[in-house]
Amino acid sequence: MFPHRHLLGIGELQPHEIAFLLDEAEQWVAVNRAATKHDDRLAGLTQINAFFENSTRTLLSFEIAGKRLGADTVNMHVAQSSTKKGETLIDTAKTLNAMRADLIVIRHQSSGAVQLIADKVDCPVLNAGDGRHEHPTQGLLDALTIRRRKGRIAGLVVAICGDILHSRVARSNILALTALAAEVRLIGPPTLLPTAIERMGVTCFTDMDAGLDGADVVMMLRLQNERMDGGFIPSAREYRHFWGLTEQRLARAAPDVLVMHPGPMNRGIEIDSAIADDPAVSAVTEQVEMGVAVRMACLDVLTRRRRGVEGWA
Repeated sequence: MFPHRHLLGIGELQPHEIAFLLDEAEQWVAVNRAATKHDDRLAGLTQINAFFENSTRTLLSFEIAGKRLGADTVNMHVAQSSTKKGETLIDTAKTLNAMRADLIVIRHQSSGAVQLIADKVDCPVLNAGDGRHEHPTQGLLDALTIRRRKGRIAGLVVAICGDILHSRVARSNILALTALAAEVRLIGPPTLLPTAIERMGVTCFTDMDAGLDGADVVMMLRLQNERMDGGFIPSAREYRHFWGLTEQRLARAAPDVLVMHPGPMNRGIEIDSAIADDPAVSAVTEQVEMGVAVRMACLDVLTRRRRGVEGWA
């Protein structure tokens, strides 16, 4: 069903394994909408959320997910960690392992750092975003959002727009959506489209209007200025002019288009507020909701062997 010890990226999953995690998440959507949201299946287990990079949505989502499943959830913030005193990442991994954690959720600014920690610990590790590499639970929650709103993923035209070069969200979404038979288009300035990205089975556009033509889903991305080490765009004003999502531009997409954004949004640059706040079109808040359900599913599945669940030995 799910043979992997860790969840480090969508790239390691088969299409049926992605679909399995989405199906598992469905039950938690209903639980999270109920008056009583608590489940004790992770009672007695310790979940460490080790975030070496700033986060609001993802950290809070994993914390809520763990607590709703009954885990003892501990957050480790980089500002309070020994890495600020010069401790190596491997020594940090050994320290976490010595504390007998049952699951470690890791976010790190360097690609590959989560894999390095996973190789040094005895418990399952879940990647909450590593550098420009991957953000697997974001890819899963976006796929779940699309499937629930559209009824399917296969055959849909999904346009991912903006800063593709620096986006681990884009990479995880490309891997998940193409695996589930969607047609994926990438739209952005030439400077923000990775070289040879077409090898991932996508079509690239630098013309926003052309890329949006007939799209069923439009996924906008944040300009990740903190990861840019050069002049990738002339100015925010020019970026909005050519690649910002306006109502006029969105009219080129399918009549029942679904608009998404992983957040946080730069309103008035990447996306207009009139679109982001329109519940008939926008799924931004639903993405947040699906994030908790997906993370609950992943925490549950990754700890089943540890808990001795029948069939997962």
